Amino acid sequence: FFLGGFPAGETTWMWSAVPLCSMYLLVLLGNWTVLAIIKAEQSLHAPMYLLLAMLAVANLGLSTSVFPTMLKMLWVEAREISFSTCLAQMFFIHSFTDIESAIILAMAFDRYMAICYPLRYSSILTSSVITKICVAIVIRTVLFQFLLPILLTRLCFSRASKLSHPYCLHPDIIKHADSNTKINSAYGLFVLLSTLGLDLLFVLLSYLLILKTVLNIATWRERLKALNTCISHVCAVLLFFIPMICLSMMHRFGKHVSPHIYTFTANLHFLAPPILNPIVYSVKTKVIRRRILRMFCQ
Repeated sequence: FFLGGFPAGETTWMWSAVPLCSMYLLVLLGNWTVLAIIKAEQSLHAPMYLLLAMLAVANLGLSTSVFPTMLKMLWVEAREISFSTCLAQMFFIHSFTDIESAIILAMAFDRYMAICYPLRYSSILTSSVITKICVAIVIRTVLFQFLLPILLTRLCFSRASKLSHPYCLHPDIIKHADSNTKINSAYGLFVLLSTLGLDLLFVLLSYLLILKTVLNIATWRERLKALNTCISHVCAVLLFFIPMICLSMMHRFGKHVSPHIYTFTANLHFLAPPILNPIVYSVKTKVIRRRILRMFCQ
């Protein structure tokens, strides 16, 4: 395959690589800082922050799966990618995307328990339960995703093809197959609906129940205090799902959408959450914010 997704002229590629490389360094710095602070601060060894640590790991995995081929394409203009490398990259990109989606759902459940059942929160969401949830997330991801590259090896690719993005995605690969792709398309849609689709549905359901509970609280001050604990997670939900929904709608119905807009939305879906999630949680979490300020002062 030949990587695509950067319609600008070759003379501007090198200049595009500089901000992209800076973004990757920002992802590494932000997420590793969050992980280090959660590990060091005993007060952050709570369910919400353990899930935040796993979200940081998923962000690191997703960005490390996406950035290398983008940087390689821009720095040395190497567009070629072998079939096996493309399948491996596709597996990790989709796997870390599913893991991030499932963690966002687990964090929504955490906020639901904290607001709707505060007295039972600490007895239900223990560290062992969070560990089991994380293991279940990884098992679910592997079970759904390992068949995608196996099914792709059954297809016939008789010629070199240009992909729509600077990385490999399942819907993009099957477009270039010369054989019947009905099974691949059907299974890909099944995986999408069973993972990201269900996760989004349950996240929305969680927030409907949270709003119902908050509206029953007597004073506005207490209502705002309860909702304030959800702001960071709501930002994570919007950052992750809005570009994904826009990309899906453009893929299905936007046949006349500009390739520039399609490329921008696809890159935003994969690049924005790993960069902005650590910033949002650092700003909204007092312990993390104080620890970061202390590091800068030193």
